[in-house]
Amino acid sequence: MKYLIVGLGNIGAEYQNTRHNIGFKILDALAEASNITFTPDRYGSKTVYRFKGRQFVLIKPATYVNLSGKAVNYWMQKEKIPIDKVMVLTDDLALNFGHIRIKAKGSDGGHNGLKSINEVLGMNNYARLRFGIGNEFSMGQQIDYVLGEWDAREEKALPERIGKCIEVVKAFGTIGIQRTMNQCNNK
Repeated sequence: MKYLIVGLGNIGAEYQNTRHNIGFKILDALAEASNITFTPDRYGSKTVYRFKGRQFVLIKPATYVNLSGKAVNYWMQKEKIPIDKVMVLTDDLALNFGHIRIKAKGSDGGHNGLKSINEVLGMNNYARLRFGIGNEFSMGQQIDYVLGEWDAREEKALPERIGKCIEVVKAFGTIGIQRTMNQCNNK
């Protein structure tokens, strides 16, 4: 079985350690732990992770977050992966820092990356892992907050939280979205 796992983020060194790039950060941690490497490809960087007889095509789009739909659509077509085998990893302002919410489908929730994916695919019934980044910013400071770097407290907690996200990705491919949601959304 083949799965498409897309971590949202922005390319470029200036975005590398920002809250908005948590999708990239999760996939980088999975690749590092598995001794695999991303290589540049069309619309992003790609690697393949194998686990329990499953093949996970990991993509970090090079389209910037706001145009993520283009990359998701391209890789779904190229790899012939149906929508029910797609998971998108993204940041979420509505969740407290480090909280993880898995959904089988849903609205974009104001996230421009998910909005782009929904528009390009013409549907929203793909799995997503939403990683809480909190909303500790003053009025009018949302963009600076989202594109800001993690603070020291967050940085210290990230490895453990990212480890949980990697377990979610593996569970998605082995036990399915419903059981993954049941196991992970209550923790």
